Amino acid sequence: MVAIVSRHPFPTANAAAGLAVLQESAEGLVEGLETDSTDLGDALRLTLTLAKSHCLLDAEAALLPTWQAWVNAMQVSSAVFATANTTEGNVHCRIAEKDRTLRATGPQPYTHADAWLTAFYLSMVCREKDRLTALCQVPVSLLRESGARYDEFEYAWVETLQTYWLGGPDLGAKLVAAVDGTDPEVVTIGDPETVAKLIYPPIEMFHRLVRQDRAGFNRALTEALQWHKDYWSTEDNALQATGLVALAPLAIACLAYDAGFPVEVESEYLPIALLERSWAGEFPT
Repeated sequence: MVAIVSRHPFPTANAAAGLAVLQESAEGLVEGLETDSTDLGDALRLTLTLAKSHCLLDAEAALLPTWQAWVNAMQVSSAVFATANTTEGNVHCRIAEKDRTLRATGPQPYTHADAWLTAFYLSMVCREKDRLTALCQVPVSLLRESGARYDEFEYAWVETLQTYWLGGPDLGAKLVAAVDGTDPEVVTIGDPETVAKLIYPPIEMFHRLVRQDRAGFNRALTEALQWHKDYWSTEDNALQATGLVALAPLAIACLAYDAGFPVEVESEYLPIALLERSWAGEFPT
């Protein structure tokens, strides 16, 4: 039986005009990256917001402009760490259908654990295996050098995904550390509600995936989307485009889908064309 998790109400009256403004702003930031590649942090936030905003009117991500927006966000997120992982010279990155030469930056305030996870999730959604491998070779020490403060479970989660993708040792121990670290009694830096409703659920999905627990995976996915909806339905959060797509659950669902798991959950938070890789490989990325 397929579970259905509807998206929280979101106004659409000015959506097209809002998309146009976001598009223009994103294009301006991207075009300036070859002049100042330290704008990559801002470019990532804006292009990701634009990608999610496309899914307000195109909930299935069935239209080409939506896919292009997701690819652009993925490319920017990849460039964030391609430039941060070296301190000298230039780095060649493809962003928004153009090959660009960006300056190496070394660690920056925006090259933190949350940005790395966003980059991993975007590359997973876009099925970019080479980019995933490159991301998984970024040392966790570089993320710590950003200066941003995170609970240790965030780094354990990064290490879990890196180990899984690269086939490294001690996957179970790293996953246990990530799960245990989300305990409210252990969390000291992150907001407990955010950890419980947005960060822990995809970790539990991954746990069910590596255990080959298909029924448990779908239960965890359903719960992840329900918690996502609950978090983004509050008065403070309901009008933020960030909540339109559940990026982390979507990425882990893509991983499961590619592994042959039946994904028995339908939701606007989980655009079907992204989940089922309908656009992957359609044009060079």
